[in-house]
Amino acid sequence: MSTDNFEHEFFGIGILNGKTPENLGVLWRTAQNLGASFIFTIGNRYAKQASDTHHAVKAMPYFHYDSFELFYDNLPKGAMLIGVEMKDNAVDLETFKHPRRCVYLLGAEDHGLSNQACEKSHHLVRFKSVKSLNVAVAGSIVMYDRNLSKPRMS
Repeated sequence: MSTDNFEHEFFGIGILNGKTPENLGVLWRTAQNLGASFIFTIGNRYAKQASDTHHAVKAMPYFHYDSFELFYDNLPKGAMLIGVEMKDNAVDLETFKHPRRCVYLLGAEDHGLSNQACEKSHHLVRFKSVKSLNVAVAGSIVMYDRNLSKPRMS
């Protein structure tokens, strides 16, 4: 079968220096329900995951990276890195065309994404929100928006 005109879609989602295991558990369950291909964490700030009652880590690949550099060096080939951050140069999620193959990166509520993560992201997206959102809520909104019938970025 030829794959010349077919580009497999996938996405992964994860947190840089996640703060609480509860946020990770909620994000992972939502990722499983909304079609993520994999989940990941970066950094050693989070505690051992105890709140994943739906066992998402057994249902899809889970990756952990000790540093942003290791994560970035292991991005899937052809995937774009999409940072979720409230920056002036970020695109509003409502108008963003999600890439067919991408990895969404969220930061913890208290620190957000590092400058390095923002600089290395192919795109930054933000919400129309006065204050930052809980990381699990923000990730859930991004995945829900991806699942809407919107055109994809080529």
